[in-house]
Amino acid sequence: MVILGIDPGYAIVGYGVLRAERGRYIPLEHGAITTKAGTPFGRRLQIIYHSLMVILEKWHPEAVALEKLYFQNNKTTAIGVAQARGVILLACEEMKVPVYEYTPMQIKMAVTGFGGAKKPQVMEMTRRLLCLKEVPKPDDTADALAMAITHGQAAGSALKRQMLKPFRS
Repeated sequence: MVILGIDPGYAIVGYGVLRAERGRYIPLEHGAITTKAGTPFGRRLQIIYHSLMVILEKWHPEAVALEKLYFQNNKTTAIGVAQARGVILLACEEMKVPVYEYTPMQIKMAVTGFGGAKKPQVMEMTRRLLCLKEVPKPDDTADALAMAITHGQAAGSALKRQMLKPFRS
């Protein structure tokens, strides 16, 4: 199964594509879509959308794993991330790829086995599970790969697949 993990943002959108096979994860591509500060916000959203469409068309993932949006202290940042998330959902919908949401605790649990793991622990386990020489940079990329691993864990059995429900707004 090809899984695309996405860490949404509007300055940096981390992404990671991997193949999940029999409990193993093979990284196919990872990186970040970046937009520059000072660029009109609508243009930033357009860059995210078009860049993501290129990734979706290249890999044709069977699922997208996305971190569940949670309230942040900075409302302006939260609104911007929510808008970026909207164009991400639009791109996935246009490509007919189901989207699955995971909480930070679910991601930590799937990657490290401990829901209270710290970010460096999650990043190091992501590196190890994918047999990478270094932790992917920026952090958003490592986070996206961790989300893809989480979906691979959640979708690993027939019973789990029956229980998973794609995100629908």
